[in-house]
Amino acid sequence: MSAGAILLAAGGTGGHMVPADALAGELRRRGRAVALVTDARGTRFPGLFEGVPVHVIPAATAAGLDPVGWVRAGRAILAGRSAACGLLRALGARAVVGFGGYPALPAMLAARAERQAALLHEQNAVLGRVNRFLARRVSLLALSFEETARVPAGVRTVVTGNPVRAEVLAARERPFAAPAPDAPFRLLVVGGSQGARILSQVVPAGLALLPPAERARLAVVHQARPEDLSAADAAYRAAGIAAECLPYMVDLPARMAAAHLVVSRAGASTLAELTAMGRPAILVPFAAATDDHQSANARAFAAARAGRVLAERDFTPAALAGAVEGFLRSPESLVAAAAAARALGRPDAVRLLADLVEAEAGLAPAAPPAAREAA
Repeated sequence: MSAGAILLAAGGTGGHMVPADALAGELRRRGRAVALVTDARGTRFPGLFEGVPVHVIPAATAAGLDPVGWVRAGRAILAGRSAACGLLRALGARAVVGFGGYPALPAMLAARAERQAALLHEQNAVLGRVNRFLARRVSLLALSFEETARVPAGVRTVVTGNPVRAEVLAARERPFAAPAPDAPFRLLVVGGSQGARILSQVVPAGLALLPPAERARLAVVHQARPEDLSAADAAYRAAGIAAECLPYMVDLPARMAAAHLVVSRAGASTLAELTAMGRPAILVPFAAATDDHQSANARAFAAARAGRVLAERDFTPAALAGAVEGFLRSPESLVAAAAAARALGRPDAVRLLADLVEAEAGLAPAAPPAAREAA
């Protein structure tokens, strides 16, 4: 394994953790040593960073005008920065890659203090606040979207796309096929790593409005918050709809690959996976997302006719039923939407980002796996 680790800084939400995990897998395949630095929330994602050393450091954010909160957050960030400086030295790190969000801030500040190679990756179509603060303090900002708002002038950027995991890329090779008119119609409902209450309230109610014959075709897999599971399950049963309700899906890529239609938030990782695989979707951007970035994420998807986008204010049971029924009755529209989604995908994102990390760290490109084995 190469001397000197690549330190990945991520945490908080799956939107930050999933692309970091994808990059970790690619770098490890190249023989690089990788470690993750995160906060306590970053340790709660089953199936991610298996075999990767994980280091938890203090981190915090402050909102509003509470001066006590700001002081506490400042102290936590400084403590995290100090811990990250020690970690960088102990690991002999060659570079630090930040994925945004406040858990990444202490590690990125430590990289600057230790004069380490440092770069950022932005998953969304609006540059996040932490990445905005750090953008001029790193050598490179990698972007997921060609059109990314709030990027400061003069910052060096490269569009890589948003890295997805190997199992997602493998599903890209599985052609999309619409179901026959009398065959089961597989519907996947996902609300991001923490679930989405509005999906659990509206989707079962909307599907219950479909004619009995169409309800009978549905095979639903629904991710819900733990506190919403029983109500969602009961609503599906009352409507006579076959549904499996789960709080978290370790096998989400396989579930998505098997779906004929996805109903989802418009998080960056979800969109990257939908487009990498080529799966049609009904997107419901999270209205309270910072800077309304989920609506920005969904614009290209909508413009390409890869599915439907319903704003939260328009996301009613009747609207959801109409959108699903349109796809149920028109298999050709499903096939066209799947093809449009696939055309938006960036399957080379993880390779391009890994290439940039190696270059910024001053590492020679890794030999292909076969060459390493032969050596």
